[in-house]
Amino acid sequence: ILFQIFDAFKSRLHDSNSKVTQVALETMHKMIPLLKDNLSPVINMLIPAMVDNNLNSKNPGIYAAATNVIQALCQHLDNYLLLQPFCTKAQFLNGRAKQDMTEKLA
Repeated sequence: ILFQIFDAFKSRLHDSNSKVTQVALETMHKMIPLLKDNLSPVINMLIPAMVDNNLNSKNPGIYAAATNVIQALCQHLDNYLLLQPFCTKAQFLNGRAKQDMTEKLA
């Protein structure tokens, strides 16, 4: 059921309405400490949804919310769960997002 919930939630992280995207990221930031490693089944789906476009957003609210989500992931999830998806994103992103992901990996 977790997969079904986050599969539906994932599309809000890419919504064409920037306010919806920002609220979705802020909501994700609040959920991470509650769910912690229970997110492991959906982490490979969520990280690209949270990072793609949002870390390169020119909207300061979306960028800040995406940065907060990445920080919360690093604080509350086992680093082993984050290594592969972060490496993949750092490899294929560009601009500020690539720099942010590379710093998190380091």
